[in-house]
Amino acid sequence: MGFSYGIDTMDLAVILRIASDPKVGDLTLATGQIKESHDHVIKMSQGTQVVYGINTGFGPLCDTHIEAEKIIELQSNLLKSHAVGVGPSLSDDLVRFMLIMKLHALAQGKSGVSLDLLKRVQFFLEHDVLPIVPSQGSVGASGDLAPLSHLFLPFLGIGEVRYDGKIYASQKVHNLLNLQPLILGPKEGLALINGTQFITAHAVKGLIDMRYLLDLSDMAGAMSLEGLRGSAAPFRKELHELRPFDGCIHVATRMRALLKNSKNLAAHENCNRVQDPYSIRCIPQVHGASRNAYAHLLALTEIEMNAVTDNPIILSNTEAISGGNFHGQPLAMALDYCALAAAELGNISDRRSYLLLEGKYDLPRMLTNYEGVSSGYMIPQYTSAALVSENKSLCFPASSDSIPTSLGQEDHVSMGSISGRKYLQILDNLEKILAIELLLAAQALDFRRPERCSDIIEENHRLIRDKIPTLEEDRYIAPDIKTITDMVHHRLLLVDL
Repeated sequence: MGFSYGIDTMDLAVILRIASDPKVGDLTLATGQIKESHDHVIKMSQGTQVVYGINTGFGPLCDTHIEAEKIIELQSNLLKSHAVGVGPSLSDDLVRFMLIMKLHALAQGKSGVSLDLLKRVQFFLEHDVLPIVPSQGSVGASGDLAPLSHLFLPFLGIGEVRYDGKIYASQKVHNLLNLQPLILGPKEGLALINGTQFITAHAVKGLIDMRYLLDLSDMAGAMSLEGLRGSAAPFRKELHELRPFDGCIHVATRMRALLKNSKNLAAHENCNRVQDPYSIRCIPQVHGASRNAYAHLLALTEIEMNAVTDNPIILSNTEAISGGNFHGQPLAMALDYCALAAAELGNISDRRSYLLLEGKYDLPRMLTNYEGVSSGYMIPQYTSAALVSENKSLCFPASSDSIPTSLGQEDHVSMGSISGRKYLQILDNLEKILAIELLLAAQALDFRRPERCSDIIEENHRLIRDKIPTLEEDRYIAPDIKTITDMVHHRLLLVDL
């Protein structure tokens, strides 16, 4: 079933489906509203009424009237002058997300762009022509001006694109595909670069990645608990009904299922241990709080994915409202919050890794029987600690800062682009932190034989051991860490119950 840009509601599943098969997206149903809005802009551009961005300059130059014969030049100059990004280029998936969401926003008929422009965006998507977009340079306020300028400058035959696995000058790809560079009409340049699609693409990517890592965190915690022979009592339904946070209830339910029918834990039910350390006992409260933050960002992102965030907004053939829908603050703060939530998953994971090495609960120190001669798994936890510390430094909220730009016209900005970039960095580190915990937990389970764990934990242990043998004497461990990190990154470990 297809998706109608500008008509249907977009969510994470939809954007992933379009990104994998762009031909499922269709502009047909939105054609009428697109043309009507474009007609309104053409009428305004030919009239005497001063309308921001249509017959005026931009930002602090909004008081400069532009003559009719210069309006077309104004739009292309806008993209050229604003394409000032620096730093590493965005990944292909982020570029695709940005194109998809911009197409959906413009197709709602409130931006005044032509159908031809939207068809060109659709063409780029369907032929996988992906502009090269630097990752730094947006302050997340007048839209993501710099990255969106780089995203659409290739439509004019300027800049670079990735096509068929190679980077080309944009004009070269136009020639290969028998395209003519676009000539932007009134307001079209402004509509393309005003918007929050850079920030929102990072939120989408982060939410997709974090969804698996939330589930994997529960799995890693359960595997560590099995290795430590901890108690499943703190996950009792009756306990969490007395403090009914959605995330905590969800995690407690998962933990009960992950540990179901474990013979390993049953063999230890009558021990004299009263309480487990917090990193085991409080998994529902800590992981659950991160899930609550995730749910908050997800709700806001799905609103933003379906929003019109450029400026001005065209309401009729005489009314264009100059507002602030391009301001990134609604997502910026939530991205900072969810980045903290992701970092905390790593923080508690590292504590569990440390517990596994302490030599308690009938486990050998450093998870080796050759203590002294062998260091065992002592040093992977150093790596985990370093990554956790790095994540803590990345948790400073970018949205708490604002530096005025545009001669004070843009005197409060969101810095949400930085929030989004930090969020993805933290998630990348989290993959590695969880991988190290899983590596150590698998080793701990080897010391619990012949008792068997729950079915899903046994299967994950088998998946790990198929690629990484038990650590007997010291060996070169970095390849093992890379192997299990790749398993996490490619979602090869089971998390669904």
